[in-house]
Amino acid sequence: MSFDLLTYQHVGDKKNSDFFEEYRVKIYERRLQSGLDQLLGKMRGVVIQVETGDAISYLEELYLMSPYRLAAAYRSDTHNIYVMVSETRFPRIFVIEPLDKNFEDDVKRLNMIYPLARAKPNARYIGEIFHTTSVRETCKVLESHNVRFVYDGDEENRLYTNKPFAFTEPSDFTFNRVGYTEADLEDYDELNLGTRFELTQDQLAELEKQAELGKEAGIHELLRGIDHMATRILAGEREDAILEFLTMSNYYFWGAYNIHEMNSSTNVNRNSHVEDDKESPAKVFTANNTPSFINSFENLPMPTEDFVRNFGRRMHHIAYEVVDGDHPSGVKNVDYVVGKLGTLGVPFLAHVVGECKDSPDLKQIFSKHSKYSILITEYVERCHKFKGFFTKQNVASLTEAAGKDERYTHGHVFD
Repeated sequence: MSFDLLTYQHVGDKKNSDFFEEYRVKIYERRLQSGLDQLLGKMRGVVIQVETGDAISYLEELYLMSPYRLAAAYRSDTHNIYVMVSETRFPRIFVIEPLDKNFEDDVKRLNMIYPLARAKPNARYIGEIFHTTSVRETCKVLESHNVRFVYDGDEENRLYTNKPFAFTEPSDFTFNRVGYTEADLEDYDELNLGTRFELTQDQLAELEKQAELGKEAGIHELLRGIDHMATRILAGEREDAILEFLTMSNYYFWGAYNIHEMNSSTNVNRNSHVEDDKESPAKVFTANNTPSFINSFENLPMPTEDFVRNFGRRMHHIAYEVVDGDHPSGVKNVDYVVGKLGTLGVPFLAHVVGECKDSPDLKQIFSKHSKYSILITEYVERCHKFKGFFTKQNVASLTEAAGKDERYTHGHVFD
């Protein structure tokens, strides 16, 4: 696919600062000149940490609600690590679980700051892993751009310093990491993840039970890979977060739109080297248009900023694509998937939004937060070869539904 970073004109009605527009292009130029774009390939994995004792339950959730299945399990000095794969060529999911409930690293220290994150202090989306032709050269280039990596002795979790990988420090703007590897991620024993172990027969049976429920319901044949992932950040850090991610990846800023009803903007970044976003999912950043302390003058909705204040800067949801089409039951495929999952006990935040009739459109819905990962699962059907990435009305409805579920009730000091 032919794509010129330097001449691409991003879309959207969100006005960016002159600073953003200047350095967006400078970052592209530097990536090309330094060879970073030639080094980096697709997103090959995502890392999600859950609380001690929650991993198998979270795997059961993935077995029912996603196309991902367990490929291998390893035990390191500090964590159980579960490698999840889909049947297609899309990124792996590494689910990591501390062995000791008292384990503490940056994840717990960050989570304990925020009132609604404390219940599951080790649960957090960690970050993405990109393929590179040379980890050493990638680190050399990025460190010259003031990107910080972790090395032996820097972290309690040794996954971040395993030889096949190089991980950055958590971002100051998103609290997410970015990892890089030369490995093809096909031979998991070469990843230095620890000692391989097998799940018990009872655990395997529970996973298979969830898979069978999805299969019997006709859900799994309609689910595809990860379409996009959305991180929520503070209003004043939107541009910095995007520019930082562009610095550390081979993605480009596709565009941003204001979602006026929710006083926020949605900012999309994509990989130009793939024909299908699911091969290297889009990275979305969502932020309020006005910070909370200024919004006290305006009294506008601020579910995005409230989420950050309650949970911290973090990944908000992971979206899976549903195969486009009309189900034999007489509804669109996404409606069928959501309806069946509902009968199986999966809670959703609202009804499916969007209409897919005779013209290109989107239908989408949010689940409630996972009890284990704190992530929302989104299902999206892009109807009739819809060419855009999202619709503003759909995003407004989804944001409103999530905001109602993410409130924090607290007392006032001077009551």
